[in-house]
Amino acid sequence: MTTLVAGRPLAPTRRVGPVTGLRHTLTLAWRSLVQIKHNPMELLDLSIQPVMFVLLFTYVFGGAISGSPGDYLTFALPGIIVQNAFFATMTTGFGLNTDLTKGVFDRLRSLPIARWAPLAGRILADTVKQAWSVTLLVGVGLILGFRLENGLPGLVGAFALLLAFSLAASWISVLVGVLVNEPEKVQIFGFTVIFPLTFTSNAFVPTDTMPGWLQAWVAVNPVTVLADALRGLLIGGSVAGPVVRSLIWGAVIAAIFAPLALRAFKRRV
Repeated sequence: MTTLVAGRPLAPTRRVGPVTGLRHTLTLAWRSLVQIKHNPMELLDLSIQPVMFVLLFTYVFGGAISGSPGDYLTFALPGIIVQNAFFATMTTGFGLNTDLTKGVFDRLRSLPIARWAPLAGRILADTVKQAWSVTLLVGVGLILGFRLENGLPGLVGAFALLLAFSLAASWISVLVGVLVNEPEKVQIFGFTVIFPLTFTSNAFVPTDTMPGWLQAWVAVNPVTVLADALRGLLIGGSVAGPVVRSLIWGAVIAAIFAPLALRAFKRRV
């Protein structure tokens, strides 16, 4: 049946199977990745900023906090990876809002593709970008002297946990990207929320150096929990407890924000 949206006829709709929908998702994810060729600044944002944080924190704060840059790098690199992961999730909302405001979704909706494919493709592409950013951070850390005490299994586990948590957290970005009317507002939300969240954690400094009233929040902060899990996986220490708590945090975030984001997305498109 042909329908009208805002006075424009759309192509006849038809049911799309899961396999076909997955193929559509992969195609649209590839579209998002190929766009980097035309907007190389996006790749620079995913590359230069994380490296800059590693270098600045290691060599500016390392001696004051841990006594030497090398010791501080061992402590802080997992936290920097977590902070970068949280900021990287905002690119999902930014790109989604850009596609919505520029009419890309209107054009996609007129095609016989799965309705969920454009959103799933965007999230999948940003997950690939996230993996690139983490790889870069670990590589720079190794060059600066960071050592993977748990070897390849720990590194693979850290990657899997971080990407799973990022996938869950991206629903917050999706919700913001759908609700606001300008891509820049997604960035404003990221700086307003993520900066305080990451700096009131043990990502950069040990919890016991903070005031007692702040330590209670730091202990349950999802950034702290995920940073502790990555430290355990990469350099040794407690693993099971932080990993389980990280997965619980991710599940809670997804359970709350995924339905809200999908409802808002359906209303807007």
